[in-house]
Amino acid sequence: MAVREIQIPNTIVHETPPPLIEVTGTHREMGRQIGEARREQVRHSIENARSLIDQSYSVLELTWEGAQTQSRKYLPFAQERYPQYVDEMRGIAEGAQVDFDDIVTLNTMEAVTMDALHLTRCTSFAVNERQTADGHVLAAHNEDWVPADEADVFVVSARPKEEPPFLAMTYGGLLPNVGFNAYGIAQLIDSVYPNDSRTGIPRLVVARAVLSSRRISGAIGRMLVPHRAAGYNHLLVHESGEMYSIEVSARYFDILHGTDGYMVHTNHYLSQTMKRIEKDPEELISSRVRYFRANRLLREDSTHTIESLQTIQKDHVNLPNSICNHNIAGVDPMDRESTITALTIDLTAREMHIAWGNPCRNAYHTYRLND
Repeated sequence: MAVREIQIPNTIVHETPPPLIEVTGTHREMGRQIGEARREQVRHSIENARSLIDQSYSVLELTWEGAQTQSRKYLPFAQERYPQYVDEMRGIAEGAQVDFDDIVTLNTMEAVTMDALHLTRCTSFAVNERQTADGHVLAAHNEDWVPADEADVFVVSARPKEEPPFLAMTYGGLLPNVGFNAYGIAQLIDSVYPNDSRTGIPRLVVARAVLSSRRISGAIGRMLVPHRAAGYNHLLVHESGEMYSIEVSARYFDILHGTDGYMVHTNHYLSQTMKRIEKDPEELISSRVRYFRANRLLREDSTHTIESLQTIQKDHVNLPNSICNHNIAGVDPMDRESTITALTIDLTAREMHIAWGNPCRNAYHTYRLND
């Protein structure tokens, strides 16, 4: 597996692992515990989001106050279907001592900006027991976002009162959603860009609900909940080795099955059904390059380990829009992103390994779900 790694100047190196927050209780209580423990990071993420909106005014014609007004339109849909996750957001706001409107706006940013920023270049992939050296089921995800939010990354180990325990990565005031639960269900999400977005249940609320699933069918059902505002690609991995990419928009979906033991997804639709509703596909060329690159590297090996997946996460072909994505000085402010964290999951062992920041320079740290 011939990956390309390049030494990139000014890449942030973290000397410590991402903070781990252990929470338990009702959803309101868990949110409050997160807000209290990560108060500085929650407030920082709100400041970053306000700054992003301000700097993007020429494109969006939207102020932070306008974004708050728009985000309130999504709240009744979330409250009707998933009041428990609205309670989590309320708890985060209470614990961090910030306005609830600010937390709602953070969690609906993609919707209120109408995806105009195309701000996500995440890469996700997985292999089942047939393609690993030890028969384990493995998954990997590079989370690409604005560099200013890198400082706000943390890990949540949660024991909800009436839902399965889970382990997930998040940052700032966002609901946790990328991770896995005690029923052997892992979710990785990649932003996609449909043209049928509408006011409805925010994508992050839908993704948060998936972590409460006890069965594959239940997880998929939560992704396809009626009245959703838009959709992600949800790369769903089960401890049995079943793997799916569920490509979702507001009104449509398609389910891709990892029949050969490999699964890769980035930020464009793969199914013919969903390609017909993709917004501005010509702006997603870098997504296609990353997809083909990750797909090639993954399929060159049939005896994968956590380390081999981590090697793929460090690849720099098509820099700066590579799998390991770097914010290189001179890039337009509207297009400034980097990999703020990279994680690999051993679903069989119930472990998550996380590199805080670019994985080419930062060490992986191990977290375990004790259910």
